[in-house]
Amino acid sequence: MDTKELLKKVRKIEIKTRRLSDHIFGGEYHSTFKGRGMTFSEVRQYQFGDDVRNIDWNVTARYNEPFVKVFEEERELTMMLMADVSGSKFFGTKNQFKDEIVTEIAATLAFSATQNNDKIGLILFSDQIELYIPPKKGRSHVLRIIRELIEFQPKSKKTNISEALIFLSSVMKKKAIVFMLSDFMADDYKQNLKIACGRHDVTGIRIYDEKEEEIPNLGMVQMQDEETGQMVLVNTASKKVRHNYSRFHKERVNYFKDSFTKSGAGTIDCRVDESYVKKLLGYFKQR
Repeated sequence: MDTKELLKKVRKIEIKTRRLSDHIFGGEYHSTFKGRGMTFSEVRQYQFGDDVRNIDWNVTARYNEPFVKVFEEERELTMMLMADVSGSKFFGTKNQFKDEIVTEIAATLAFSATQNNDKIGLILFSDQIELYIPPKKGRSHVLRIIRELIEFQPKSKKTNISEALIFLSSVMKKKAIVFMLSDFMADDYKQNLKIACGRHDVTGIRIYDEKEEEIPNLGMVQMQDEETGQMVLVNTASKKVRHNYSRFHKERVNYFKDSFTKSGAGTIDCRVDESYVKKLLGYFKQR
């Protein structure tokens, strides 16, 4: 993709997603995540109605009367976007590929965070960390993130969600709002997800195509694994083959939902032919 075409595509995504974040998500984002970070401000004498959990026992013992800690909302938060750039991102049987939806959702979230004067960072991952952009503020920074989401060429086509979560925990020491965008066709990441959720506010956004859920009966079909590049002749007329594939898919989806729910993280399921606007808005309002 040449520079002119890339800039045109970036601008098109900016216009679409910025309008959404300005008119729909700006207020919803702020009301959902405000107060996620609280910093200590001062102590004062206990007043009727104060939360007893905020009593400062050291100061209380010193003055022999109850004092409470006062906290104030951190006005500036940090959002970290984590996008799966493995081979399966190019799958799509409707109007858009999965990676196009990922880019639009990430851009919408980034512009919503910008309205709140928050920092935004980006982690692109496959079975390794492909790119890390440290959190910064501003429109030009968001445009760089969009540009990377559009044109970045990963070294690997495989997926390792656990590796991405380990990296997140190593680079983000302070609490962040984390959105992980993937199809989550992987497992063995539950433990590292739990560790990440202990420090951060994590949401998994599962992007998928309806045709990935089960294989139609088309007879003998040559298929390519997008993550390994391997070509395989598959007998889709076989009920056993279709059943095994469907079971495999359901197991991965259940693992995703179970892992995120038990770790205290949020989840959003977004099919490529559905409105991600409604999905995000519904999630924000629910929280």
